[in-house]
Amino acid sequence: MSRKDAINSLFLSKPTGAPSPAKSAERVRTGAIAAMGSSLQEMSDSVKAAERLQQQLAAGDAVISIEPGLIEGSKIADRIPAEVDRDLESLVASIAENGQQVPILVRPHPEKAGRYQIAYGRRRLRAAIELGLPVKAIVKAMSDQELVIAQGRENLDRADLSFIEKAFFAKHLEDAGYARPVIIAALSTDKADLSRYIAVARRVPEAVVQRIGPAPKAGRARWLALAEKLENGRHAAEVDGVLDQLSAKGADSDARFQAVWKIVDKGHKPRASRPGEWSTPDGRKAGQVEKRGTKTALVFNDKIVPDFAAFITARLDLLYKEFVDGNGTEEGDADQS
Repeated sequence: MSRKDAINSLFLSKPTGAPSPAKSAERVRTGAIAAMGSSLQEMSDSVKAAERLQQQLAAGDAVISIEPGLIEGSKIADRIPAEVDRDLESLVASIAENGQQVPILVRPHPEKAGRYQIAYGRRRLRAAIELGLPVKAIVKAMSDQELVIAQGRENLDRADLSFIEKAFFAKHLEDAGYARPVIIAALSTDKADLSRYIAVARRVPEAVVQRIGPAPKAGRARWLALAEKLENGRHAAEVDGVLDQLSAKGADSDARFQAVWKIVDKGHKPRASRPGEWSTPDGRKAGQVEKRGTKTALVFNDKIVPDFAAFITARLDLLYKEFVDGNGTEEGDADQS
């Protein structure tokens, strides 16, 4: 039996042999495109949830109503709490108007009779709590491993966890003693990506992450760069101060990340490298090449080569064409594909 089939058999999330969802690229969409994308995503999520529900009902997993106070979180958190959660606000309004359409998944609590642990559906549970309603749930007996795999797969099916949430979910699973094959199954990832997730989670201060939140627009490179800049602890007081201000203003998670980034990144402008000198054929030092980050400047000494800068400027188009013809491609073409 393949690993994928073994996972499917644990919690009946998909029929055996169904293709696993492809990893979707993170992107920022605005306006009408974002609205259309959100609607399509909601339709897709509803179809997947309906399929899972049909399979679970066919397997004898009945939907019951449970008081939210009887349901506890799983031992391993997969989400980073966000003070401002627009999706939750929308869900509360939807359930208030239409009722809860999709049940959550829980298991009987392994240590407390009459209580439950949640596998997935935390937002639906929180919405029920806010509305003062019982929550519809499927109760399914699961081992600890089955619980975390169901937990991870549900979020990945919905493309709902940010990079940093996946990273800390992986770290918490490893810290709890789960073997890497189980973590790989829960995240539907591979060994290399799992190592990257855990490496980043071990470098970023968890206290800062909890205050920033999931920051869905920030990927691995930004979080890793932030971790490097926070390592010396020099900005700790300033970061705490700005996060206090943003919390009071109700700023969302991405805005908090950007504010922290600006604090740690200021004063780190790239320094100019030692200039390269240019001399005329007769040995006179007539110019220099200066590099600063991604910019290069040519500076000519007008006393030695008067009007040479104007001569070069007038021929920039010809020089660039010669450069392109010699290289066979324009700079940056590879990044456009």
